[in-house]
Amino acid sequence: MTQQLKKPFKIILMTSELLPHLMYSFYRLMCFCFPTADEVEGIIVSNETKITQFILLGLSRNPNLQMIFFMIFLVMYLGTIAGNLLIMITIYVDPQLHTPMYFFLSNLSFIDLGFSTVTVPRSLVHFLFPRATISFNDCIAQLFFFHFIGGAECFHLVLMAFDRYVAICNPLRYTTVMNWRVCLLLVFLTWLGGFVHACGQTFPVMKLTFCGPNEIDHFFCDGHAVSVLACSSTFFSEIADRSNSGILAIGCFSVLIVSYVYIISTVLKIPSADGRKKAFSTCASHLLVVTLFFGPIVYLYMRPSVIFNTDKLISVFYTIVTPLLNPCIYTLRNEKARNAMKKLGGRKVASLSAH
Repeated sequence: MTQQLKKPFKIILMTSELLPHLMYSFYRLMCFCFPTADEVEGIIVSNETKITQFILLGLSRNPNLQMIFFMIFLVMYLGTIAGNLLIMITIYVDPQLHTPMYFFLSNLSFIDLGFSTVTVPRSLVHFLFPRATISFNDCIAQLFFFHFIGGAECFHLVLMAFDRYVAICNPLRYTTVMNWRVCLLLVFLTWLGGFVHACGQTFPVMKLTFCGPNEIDHFFCDGHAVSVLACSSTFFSEIADRSNSGILAIGCFSVLIVSYVYIISTVLKIPSADGRKKAFSTCASHLLVVTLFFGPIVYLYMRPSVIFNTDKLISVFYTIVTPLLNPCIYTLRNEKARNAMKKLGGRKVASLSAH
């Protein structure tokens, strides 16, 4: 398994290093598919000029709070980068961690890193320059990647639950079922699912016409916050937004609940106390991450009305706080991962001493 999974771990590590370049390349591809601001500027729709730029109002309109938010977001983003990169590098370097469970964990860290990168850097700019604008192209690109990576994370958390289900409920078949080809295929399907979800969220918004106002009451280009500014009918985009995201979030969350019902029932049947404790410890971290990620999202789509101030606070939690906490949650309860990180730190110290 170690030799077979070496290549997938290398792929994830190399991809994480190329993440900014990959995201920029995808962004340029998106811009190629959409009209540029210069191309649409001056187009008249119903005797009104079409909007080509938006202003993100952020978390608060109070200018005195902008620098505070900037510092908080910056510290949390740097912590997210450091924590998730540390997990990916540790898993890649240590052969003992070359198992499906840690392979999926490294991919989750890559997803969390990308998820924060989609929203936080742009938000930092707008905290420093409150009236800074974002073009229609940039807004659509951000909306697409937000749902692309967010959708991939939803599916990936289900995948990690499936991995734990096979390991606990069918331990004798685990190495056969979760071979490296299956692992790669399942990870690919999570990203494919995120791509399909993003297309369903983005294309309806692209069809809307914006004549004014152009102030988005959010800290990033949230689909609903953008669509309420449209001067054309938003019925289709609202239906697509609610049904697409709602089905994804509630569907994945329901599958996770059913999976853990089976897992917990199996764990309770383990005769030894040490065996039950070990099985629960491997699932507790993932269950906590699932709760932190899906809890706010399910709440957003289950409540009857929209309150943007509440929406923004909830969005901060699952776009910034959760990616920051995930590395801590997985490493604090995982002795093998902690020991691997200590070994990695020891190697770095020894290398520096040698020089």
